[in-house]
Amino acid sequence: MANTKSAAKRARQTVKRSLRNRSVVTHLRTMQKTVRCTQTPGSDHVRALISAIDKAAKRGIIHPNAAKRRKARLGKLLAAGG
Repeated sequence: MANTKSAAKRARQTVKRSLRNRSVVTHLRTMQKTVRCTQTPGSDHVRALISAIDKAAKRGIIHPNAAKRRKARLGKLLAAGG
């Protein structure tokens, strides 16, 4: 439990941010699954996924190295033929 008013406010903000960030991460996972499970992933899906990964990294929702790793794996998958 927070001891000060400012600590209580920070706790409330953390809860709100966590919920928002969780929804972004869940959306990323869903998009990745869609691209992986599709027989011939369209460039629109891939472009949207890369954009979403970059945005999440820019906002600090996922680590920049994690974003690079996800994009590298995506590129490897596409180079192998889907």
